[in-house]
Amino acid sequence: MITTVGVEPLGGGRKILVSETHRFGTDAFLLAHFAAPRSIDNAVDLGTGCGIIPTLWLGRQEVRTCIGIELSQEACELAKETIQLNGDGIRFDVINMDLRELGKTTAGDREKVAREKFDLVVCNPPYFTGNSGYTSPDPERAKTRTEHTCTIADVCEAARFLLRYGGRLCVCHRPERLPDVFCTMREYGIEPKRLRMVQQRPEKAPWLVLVEGRRGGNPHLDILPPMIMKDEKGGDSPELAALYGSYREGSRSWNNPE
Repeated sequence: MITTVGVEPLGGGRKILVSETHRFGTDAFLLAHFAAPRSIDNAVDLGTGCGIIPTLWLGRQEVRTCIGIELSQEACELAKETIQLNGDGIRFDVINMDLRELGKTTAGDREKVAREKFDLVVCNPPYFTGNSGYTSPDPERAKTRTEHTCTIADVCEAARFLLRYGGRLCVCHRPERLPDVFCTMREYGIEPKRLRMVQQRPEKAPWLVLVEGRRGGNPHLDILPPMIMKDEKGGDSPELAALYGSYREGSRSWNNPE
């Protein structure tokens, strides 16, 4: 049961519902921007959570349709309420399922997530392996942070199922997991094509990597200039400020439903 729900403004009159467990961070904005969907793309967001990435895309008219796949029923409820709040029901749908079960869904959902149907798949996966140390005592939060129910291999296998030949998979991850991302993409026939590092400041080591792979692509990796998040005064860099847009201008509200 969702005990506390917050409403986050996204600019342009659009909003998103979040909870203490299912919210979003800067990495979601960065991945949504990096994926750069076309207005004709049909996309899937694996582990969509509260639905932030599709909601951002649709607010900017950047994608034709998007399906969010999410294991947590609580997160799905939030995402569905957000869809209704923003009037996105024609173009955005959420399916409560385990991404490892693609191809084994019910007839209705099987039609929605058919094999080789999609142009773009994105995923902001759990960053930590199951044996990497601390695990949150909150089962819902633990699923979003550790690879107990979603590994890099699970993501790549699901993407291979969903993507048409030439379709793209975009993920964000920790820099130390980059070898795992590259090797696993190739194992599932998805060739790494674009890489961008994200740094707080020019002199700091990257804290995030953004990777794009193409199903059936030829070997060739473009390494993009790093994204720098802070300017000389410690504020948002021009690129980050433009990416956030009017998100930070709105006011947030929280309530505790009975």
